[in-house]
Amino acid sequence: MNILLFHVIKDEEETIRSWSEQHKIKVDTSPDILSLDTVEQVKGYDGICIQQTISIDNPEVYKKLKEYGIRQIATRTAGFDMIDLNEAEKNGLIVTNVPAYSPYAVAELAVTQAMQLVRHIPQFSKRIERHDFRWSGLISREIRSLTVGIVGTGRIGATAAQLFKGLGARIIGFDYYPNSKLNSLLDYRPTLEDVLKEADIVSLHTPLLDTTAHMINKNTLKLMKKDAVLINIARGGLVATDDLIDALENHQIAGAALDTFEDESFINQDLSDKGTDDQRLQKLIDLDQVVLTPHIGFYTTTAIQNIVEGGLNSVVDVLTTGTSDNQVRN
Repeated sequence: MNILLFHVIKDEEETIRSWSEQHKIKVDTSPDILSLDTVEQVKGYDGICIQQTISIDNPEVYKKLKEYGIRQIATRTAGFDMIDLNEAEKNGLIVTNVPAYSPYAVAELAVTQAMQLVRHIPQFSKRIERHDFRWSGLISREIRSLTVGIVGTGRIGATAAQLFKGLGARIIGFDYYPNSKLNSLLDYRPTLEDVLKEADIVSLHTPLLDTTAHMINKNTLKLMKKDAVLINIARGGLVATDDLIDALENHQIAGAALDTFEDESFINQDLSDKGTDDQRLQKLIDLDQVVLTPHIGFYTTTAIQNIVEGGLNSVVDVLTTGTSDNQVRN
């Protein structure tokens, strides 16, 4: 059995080598994302495993995978919106993900970002860059005095709720499929709008689906408190970026922290020499009440190990049994 991993980063290499030796399966790596330009790399391999945020939206990619004898696509991520499930199904490709590589990795980043916003760290940092060491106008609130709204109460959302509750916050939540096992941790609200109106911190933890795309937009942002902050470490498409920028510039909300973006073509790129021509991204960078990180929610040693092993195990499961516990259903 030969497996090809796309878009491998240096931090994955040791786990890949270890897994390959343990399972006595040949694993090769590529720095490229899977696209029409790179799909020919799969020739001669039995299975593939990807890690990318760029959508595979060209139907020819799926046709060529089938033509080259590939029967599956394993993504080393929890999200799978970069894969066209309809095209995959048409071409007999079983799609798998890694749904629980480390809820704590992502949830801890949400808490970190929230605390930076509540304590005005972005504003203080920019003041200090100008050698302005005044406190004026940036008094903070304590987390234990706030209400945190968790939108999406799956593994990551529930873990974030637990961490925020440990800091003394009151937790409310919304989910299209509420989990009664979490009733001792948070109080569910019947609608997203109810959470937005009540929460001081809104933290998004939902997948990107037709029902959740742009769930945060000009209309829903108007419902939030003027001193509330928004955290998105889930999927960039949950938030209408232009509407968020307008809300921040007009002080409709107090701040935002983003680890994910609608356009992630710049992620893991060094643009220090040439900058960015993405005007929306530059506006977010320039705003002093915004925290930005380059999609690093998953980026811990524990999560990387689980991501690699989970992705490779799913490849083997599909190739040997025709299915996987992590199979994504269309």
